[in-house]
Amino acid sequence: MSVVLESKENNRAVFTVEVSQEDFQGAIKKAYAKNKSRFNIPGFRKGKVPMKVIEMNYGKEIFYEDAINILLPDAYESGVEELELNPVATPEVDVEKIDEENPVVFKFEVDVRPEPVLGDYSNLEAEIEDYSVNDADVDAVVESALETNARIEKVEREAKDGDTVNIDFEGSVDGEVFEGGTAENYDLTLGSNSFIPGFEEQLIGKKPGEEVEVNVTFPEDYHEESLANKDTLFKVKVNSISEKIKPELDDEFVKDISEFDTLEEYKADIRKNLEKENEASLESAKQNKAIEALVNVTEMDIPESMINNQLDQDYDNFTKRIQSMGLGIDQYYTITNSSEEQVREELRVNAENQVKADLALDALVAKENPEVSDEDIDAELDKLAEQYSPDDKEKFIENMKKGGSLDFIKDSVVRQKAVKNLIDSVNFKVKSK
Repeated sequence: MSVVLESKENNRAVFTVEVSQEDFQGAIKKAYAKNKSRFNIPGFRKGKVPMKVIEMNYGKEIFYEDAINILLPDAYESGVEELELNPVATPEVDVEKIDEENPVVFKFEVDVRPEPVLGDYSNLEAEIEDYSVNDADVDAVVESALETNARIEKVEREAKDGDTVNIDFEGSVDGEVFEGGTAENYDLTLGSNSFIPGFEEQLIGKKPGEEVEVNVTFPEDYHEESLANKDTLFKVKVNSISEKIKPELDDEFVKDISEFDTLEEYKADIRKNLEKENEASLESAKQNKAIEALVNVTEMDIPESMINNQLDQDYDNFTKRIQSMGLGIDQYYTITNSSEEQVREELRVNAENQVKADLALDALVAKENPEVSDEDIDAELDKLAEQYSPDDKEKFIENMKKGGSLDFIKDSVVRQKAVKNLIDSVNFKVKSK
């Protein structure tokens, strides 16, 4: 195969690959072998029709498309390898020339990975939040424990914010009941903002057994277009009202929910755990802010395809997270009054930032090229074994080495060292919570 680079600019490469007529004819024979059973020609058994007879009946071009599909992958890979390209997207392909006498010429156009230009990163500055633990942080955890252990009791009084009301309701627009607007024995927490704006507020002050007409207007961007911006009447019956009663915060409560005997011991343990969590959060924040600062001094022109690829990956992860919560993605869009387009738009910023961070870090690693010792690799393997196979670390490490993962481990350690050196060089300013 003959490979010619026609151009490489703006992170897009254009090149041609010439395939010999001999190879093309070989691909035609493979295409014939693959498809001969499809042809029915009088006088021949199915699958036994000679190639020449098929070409006489259907034209010589009958096998061209399959032959091209057979040749394309190798032609593309040969071109990419010879020209040392780093593609980031699916190529556009054009068959420039095809006949029975001359070589077949394929033309490929593909986005390639950009080569960022690092600026001066020796005096970077970044701002991080204060990650020290204060009394309010501890109190928030205690309050969460109280909420979790609260009991629900029915009350005979007017509903107030925070109560859970059990209701029957029927919604109608212009006197017509609409699909999905009716339910019985529905538990609604007032103040949760889970219903149409204005709905929950109109139930405050109502008593069990009371019937009320709730007038609301669906949002303009409501997912069901037939209801968007429509004035709607809900006939609601309040079946019951329940309130959340928190337990008394004392030593007895602490004994019931923990291994500690006193509230003081319980809070001390909470503070200790929060400090440990905050230490990890601080390191993560420093890393993110240092990389963000590096990106800001790095010049790069990113192909749109790279961002779209990352966006597709992020959206796929998003849908899997929704499914792991027991929801279908369409169900999620209905509940949140959103759409795939809106979610993708929200994810797009993060996708672009992720691509920028990866490119900047690759450039940093290439420039710094930190040294990695055998001890560094062993330490990383031990850390991974502790995380993924604590009961049989030796077996895990052995499998990693046999599986050819050492190059991956080395690259990971190199990247970690480069990031650590970057963090150490950044001047962090702490802002209040």
